[in-house]
Amino acid sequence: MRVPTTGPTSRAEPLRRKTVSRSKSTSQVAASSGSRNIQDTASVLGIPPEEMTTKVRKAIMMLMSEVDNMRKDLELAHRKISELEKLADQDSLLSISNRRAFVREMTRMISYSQRYGIHSSLIYLDLNDLKKINDTYGHKAGDAALSHLANVIVKNLRDSDIVGRLGGDEFGIILPKASQKMAETKALSLIKYLNDTPLEYEGKKFILKVAYGIYPLLGTESADQALDKADQKMYVNKKASKED
Repeated sequence: MRVPTTGPTSRAEPLRRKTVSRSKSTSQVAASSGSRNIQDTASVLGIPPEEMTTKVRKAIMMLMSEVDNMRKDLELAHRKISELEKLADQDSLLSISNRRAFVREMTRMISYSQRYGIHSSLIYLDLNDLKKINDTYGHKAGDAALSHLANVIVKNLRDSDIVGRLGGDEFGIILPKASQKMAETKALSLIKYLNDTPLEYEGKKFILKVAYGIYPLLGTESADQALDKADQKMYVNKKASKED
């Protein structure tokens, strides 16, 4: 699921080109346009027409070129910063949020609950037997299992929901404006989907099993406290499933 990022960087508006009649050559148009730009720049700088010597004109042209280059460099820097911010928020293996980005979004959701009284829910998921998969079939099989689980989660969530990998075999899901009961229903539906769509790896099929914990985000706890409470509930669920 997506990761909310900073807003788009505003860019300078491109210069508008005017329609030119065929009677004028390209060089004539460029010269005319350049002359107007120099005159406009000179006007902004407060240079009177009588002081517009050839030397001053050349200096203004150099200044305009430098400004244009700086604008291009700034736009490139903004794009790189945007790309780096995205990479910093994304899990190193999966195309979902990492723990840092997930906790940041959960903190925002908790603040939203405090301010408006509209509550959300947290689902804490743990992929069972990942170590066994790694030890038996190799770490590539384990990565495939994590990727399969992430894809199943993303495929079955709303656009407004937030999913992140909390570390290792643990995942978190934030369901905005969802009650604890709704979160329970969603967790069970994810488990059913995993049962119905096993992982296929090197000619073998694996039905992935997960344990889950639900915790309502009521705006009365920190993100770390909410994760800890959901983690505790997940372990209760994991223990109960092993005893069945």
